[in-house]
Amino acid sequence: VQLVESGGGSVHDGGSLRLSCVVSGRSDSSLVMGWFRQAPGKDQEFVAAIDWRGEVIVDDVVKGRFFISRGVANTAFLRMNSLTPDDAAVYYCAVRSLGFLGPSSHSEDYDVWGQGTQVTVSS
Repeated sequence: VQLVESGGGSVHDGGSLRLSCVVSGRSDSSLVMGWFRQAPGKDQEFVAAIDWRGEVIVDDVVKGRFFISRGVANTAFLRMNSLTPDDAAVYYCAVRSLGFLGPSSHSEDYDVWGQGTQVTVSS
């Protein structure tokens, strides 16, 4: 199983970006797909996750600005609005293969990770 993220880039304060994550090598869609981020010098933090039934959890820090969704097959999107410099980080897509357990905010519950995509927000 491999994950490929895309959609990162550089925006100004208040801008928007849409990240995409595509899973390959897994034919069934009963996965949980999540997004985490890590800024330089900071710990990795949970952003949002969605399971195959559409159940969503979102971290309070980004709630109301970031929206996670599933696409066809094993794809997930993270729509990020009203970005601030505090949102700048490398964003990682992750998969929880045991999807029946539902979405989780704990990184240790995810067993496959993408390479990450950089998000830069200038003030």
